[in-house]
Amino acid sequence: MNLTTLRAEWAPDVTRDLLAGTVVALALIPEAIAFSIMAGVDPRLGLYASFCIAVVTAIAGGRPAMISAATGAMAVVMVTLVKDHGVQYLFAATILTGVIQIAASLLRLGDLMRFVSRSVVTGFVNALAILIFMAQLPELIGPQGDLMGWQVYAMVAVGLVIIYGLPRLTRAVPSPLVTIVLLTGFSMAMGLGLRTVGDMGELPSDLPSFAFPMVPLTLETLRIILPYALTLAMVGLLESLMTAAIVDEMTDTDSSKNRECAGQGLGNITAGLFGGMAGCAMIGQSVINVSSGGRGRLSCLWAGVFLLFLIVALGPWVKQIPMAALVAVMIMVSVNTFQWQSLRTLVTHPRSSSIVMLATVAVVLATHDLAQGVLVGVVLSGLFFAQKVSRFFGVESVLDGGVRRYRVTGQIFFATAEAFHGAFDFREAAEAVVIDLHGAHFWDITAIHALDRVVLKFRHHGVTVEITGMNEASRTLVDRLGRHDKPGVAPGH
Repeated sequence: MNLTTLRAEWAPDVTRDLLAGTVVALALIPEAIAFSIMAGVDPRLGLYASFCIAVVTAIAGGRPAMISAATGAMAVVMVTLVKDHGVQYLFAATILTGVIQIAASLLRLGDLMRFVSRSVVTGFVNALAILIFMAQLPELIGPQGDLMGWQVYAMVAVGLVIIYGLPRLTRAVPSPLVTIVLLTGFSMAMGLGLRTVGDMGELPSDLPSFAFPMVPLTLETLRIILPYALTLAMVGLLESLMTAAIVDEMTDTDSSKNRECAGQGLGNITAGLFGGMAGCAMIGQSVINVSSGGRGRLSCLWAGVFLLFLIVALGPWVKQIPMAALVAVMIMVSVNTFQWQSLRTLVTHPRSSSIVMLATVAVVLATHDLAQGVLVGVVLSGLFFAQKVSRFFGVESVLDGGVRRYRVTGQIFFATAEAFHGAFDFREAAEAVVIDLHGAHFWDITAIHALDRVVLKFRHHGVTVEITGMNEASRTLVDRLGRHDKPGVAPGH
């Protein structure tokens, strides 16, 4: 890799990357604390994890400018493990999660992203944008459902004005950073007494230290942590690869999905060894980074390093940041993340695409589980695709003397196999049957089984069957899985 390529990947604009990373670090603190509380662990676990994962994935990950840290999607999975077995088992599960993710990289599972349709990605993005906005409501509405003071709404409104207004004047400094600094200074000067980052939880005052999880190295320990590690690995990779695809589109660049799997794995192993919880890519923070001008790995590296500096060295100042300022930033993120054009294209896109997108959104919002929403979207996309492909299948037949010729066109697989079998007339008194497959392709074992049934059924009725025009790929599948061309198979069996 030459110096030009290295600079383009790491820091195409050093100043913008550093400023963007600074904004991300400030926004990471309350989220990491909130996710730690969600998982039932000390806030330092989320903060240490965010530092470790952000730094390691900045170096080893496959998507420059994408931020990875402790996340809510991962925190939800940990709750029962922490409650039943304690944090040491969480550290062990985090390390095992990383090992599984590295194995996924070696198996090149990142390539499976190409099977996720555009409609699923859009639904994922829209659902996440809505969840990000909903997550800000507790800061605007009290625990009893009472509206907070007018100062909160005024601060959020002013923050949004700065965020969207400043870029019209200058883009030298990211507007979210200016918003956080100005609103923090104003709140401290006026003594408004608003809810601050310090109210979220205690910030650590020391650096993370290396230590192996204090758990017995037994099969019983593996039995306990393996189910959680598998779930964490799947959720983490899914969210990370989906976020990478979104950042790819935002920056009009490509990324290595398999390298990202390995980077996430190394990040989680490091987090587990330094007293942190498992994490993955964060679409909200990634959008903040890209929107603030971050394009290189430096922005991610600096976000992690500056986060640790903030909580250890500048903790008393960081505690004074009003949550209203961060709410304004996250509202900007939700607005920028939502694919507004998808609402206009609901009536112009194919109905199946719109259903997939809406179903993905609905499942994510109902379950607050991004993995379930994406899974439903992928399954629906596959079903609609199978239905669409099956429409181009057909069988034509002509009687030439005493020989019935069937001409098959289209794709033969699980969705069309039964129609393929039903297209033949086994009661007809034909001397011979010719099945022309020049325009057909057999894809799976269901299709091969259907061909076996057709040929053997004709033979059972004493009719000679000839197959012509089968392509090489289909022939390979028939040779491996078929029965009709094997010796010793009785007609009708």
